[in-house]
Amino acid sequence: MFRLTSLIPTDTKIDFVGKRRVALSASVLAIVASILSVMFLGLNFGIDFAGGVLIEIRTQAPPDLAGMRSKLNGLGLGDVELQGAGGGENAVMIRLSKQVGDETAQNAALTKVKESLGPEVEYRRIELVGPKVGAELVEDGILAVTLAILAIGAYVWFQFEWQFAIGGMLALVHDAATTVGLFSLLGLEFNLTTVAAVLTIAGYSINDSVVVFDRVRENLRKYKKMPMDELLNLSTNETLSRTILTGGTTLLAVLSIYLFGGDVLKGFGFAMIWGILVGTYSSIYVGMPILIYFNLRSTSGGIDADKTGEEDGEEDKTPGPAAKTSPPHPAAGKAAPGKAVATKPAPTKPVPAKPTSTKPAPAKPTATKPAPPPTKRP
Repeated sequence: MFRLTSLIPTDTKIDFVGKRRVALSASVLAIVASILSVMFLGLNFGIDFAGGVLIEIRTQAPPDLAGMRSKLNGLGLGDVELQGAGGGENAVMIRLSKQVGDETAQNAALTKVKESLGPEVEYRRIELVGPKVGAELVEDGILAVTLAILAIGAYVWFQFEWQFAIGGMLALVHDAATTVGLFSLLGLEFNLTTVAAVLTIAGYSINDSVVVFDRVRENLRKYKKMPMDELLNLSTNETLSRTILTGGTTLLAVLSIYLFGGDVLKGFGFAMIWGILVGTYSSIYVGMPILIYFNLRSTSGGIDADKTGEEDGEEDKTPGPAAKTSPPHPAAGKAAPGKAVATKPAPTKPVPAKPTSTKPAPAKPTATKPAPPPTKRP
């Protein structure tokens, strides 16, 4: 028989909560730095948000990116970006900055590009995005992320308690803010694919947090007198192997998207890699310490007993009567009749009354026994 081995120890005793002050300080600094980066450096909005022209072409021979770049830069269209799309299909992605004017100016720039590249180039994709559409997409993206975080918080509140909902929402805000700040700091292109990545990160992060929250709720019923920081450490260590295995396998899948998905999915893959790392961190060091500061135990005890703590109530009651009834039980032989009369229904009461009525019958012969002496006197 083969013996199963555990790659990750299941009996760890890491003091996660003890480092909560340092971790929370680092998280606050990261969020503030992300906000300042977006305010002063801004985001490198892609065609989806900033507007402009996105062209994907394929050439018959391996593309000469340097020659194409020199041709397109001579057209006076502003910033022109060329990048090989990979995949071994001689594909090239061309990005033109937003032209001054409306969609007519964008179409004119596209016509110049086609004339410069010649008819032997195959155009696989052309996207024109106006500035008005880009501004609407920015608002829709912010609204989508905000509503997603609020909906997730409402679900956690309904499933657990309001303290868990606050902790989960703060962890999601931390993940989303640091992801956007990282894109701003590195100057990576921020487009609709990145928004999809932020929403995916929120879903992954709350899934990781819910697993730990559920273990905290179980341990709150088990260890009612354990200090809160020790209970949170115990719950986190008990789910640590699951957290590492889930994060590791997901990271392998996302890493393959980043390496082999091409330029279109590279931003999504990078955001997801960061999201898995920061989501695991926030589940432990952001969502969990909040439960201490909001006094979870005092408010969850009565509510848990009403919702799902009936089993715990039975367990607490059973040892009490057993301890009281077990000592007197063996010595209760003499007192048993009295208890039986008190506990049995009314029909059993006349049964002991019959022998009491028959007992005075022997009193009659006792009265007749003294009768013979007076007969002997005469």
